Amino acid sequence: MNFINLIKVAIKAISNNKFRSFLSMLGIIIGVAAVIVMMAIGQGSKESIRENIQQIGSNIIMVRPGSDRGMGGARQDPSEMQTLKVEDYEAIKKEAKYVPFASPEVTSSGQVVNGNNNTSCTMYGEGVEYIDIKQWEITSGACFTEDDIKKSSKVCIIGKTVVDELFPDGQDPVGKMIRFKSIPFRVIGVLKSKGYNSFGMDQDNLMIAPYTTVMKRLTAQTFLSSINCSAITEEMTDDAIEELTGILRNQHKLKDDAEDNFTIRSQQEMMETMSSTMDMVTLILVVAAAFSLLVAGIGIMNIMLVSVTERTKEIGLRMSVGARGIDISNQFLIESIIISVTGGVLGIGFGMLLVTIASVLIGLPTSVPMWSIIVSFIVCTIIGVGFGYFPAQKAARMDPIEAIRYE
Repeated sequence: MNFINLIKVAIKAISNNKFRSFLSMLGIIIGVAAVIVMMAIGQGSKESIRENIQQIGSNIIMVRPGSDRGMGGARQDPSEMQTLKVEDYEAIKKEAKYVPFASPEVTSSGQVVNGNNNTSCTMYGEGVEYIDIKQWEITSGACFTEDDIKKSSKVCIIGKTVVDELFPDGQDPVGKMIRFKSIPFRVIGVLKSKGYNSFGMDQDNLMIAPYTTVMKRLTAQTFLSSINCSAITEEMTDDAIEELTGILRNQHKLKDDAEDNFTIRSQQEMMETMSSTMDMVTLILVVAAAFSLLVAGIGIMNIMLVSVTERTKEIGLRMSVGARGIDISNQFLIESIIISVTGGVLGIGFGMLLVTIASVLIGLPTSVPMWSIIVSFIVCTIIGVGFGYFPAQKAARMDPIEAIRYE
């Protein structure tokens, strides 16, 4: 029996039991769809995180107080979190060749009020170069100046969320007075909206003021929360980190064998860490979804074994008129492959539909890698061959005389 005829016989056998064949395919459909959806969400989330970090600036470097010892959950002494000083920032500005922009940072959270309107936000005390480092755009007004920093002027720039909450009538906030923790600030600029990031944080719910103002009038502290820097280019980030490490160790008078009392992290490093984490999460989800394919394969084998038993007399008749064992084997193997591959194709379509729903209606970041579709198709073929082989061999090894007598 030639290959075309075997396919025709297999299709006819499947069509004779449409509902049972569909139930056999259902496990494959669900498994493939689950794998595609998990891959799409994982890949989309990774790309979204990468895009958000790149929008902030992939060459950004963050210097924070304290060593890496506290990163694993160990509590650090409070004094170790006060190791960054304004003098460190000034030394970076003076000595660093790979760091064109730097900004000291202190933060304070609280309520900001304008008349009867109020909201909670974070106040960032920064230098004038913070806007360039974080790639903010000012849509109205201007940034504060070095003179404002020297005088600790009570001026600020506000984000779009703060504007919407404090000025709901749509008036221009530039020039208006608002109060943060009862301290009056004059609004001198409004930032362009950046929206929510991949972590669900509102990037527009902030105020930016001179760091000297925040230190003297709000936090009453003499140390910095961090220092934000940017390397000349992303490729020079490692050189910039090495340079910053040398400057700060010299500033803090650390001996050669002494541990750093500061931590330097780059956006590039964060991006790699996030990507690695998302890859691991995606892998776990895909493995979990792949188990359903294994169960579906077992289901196909079970159905094919039932089919072999039901068609024992048919197998005997085919053998008695000259069909070889390999022909019988190929017939059932082809049936198994058709069921598996058809289920895989339907599963890919169903998975793409679910991805579209997740993206359009729910708003999840999704991206379907082409290789996931190709791999799903290959896996379905392997399942068809692997789990159809045993039933096909059972059919091929039947004694034709015993098969004909079977009731």
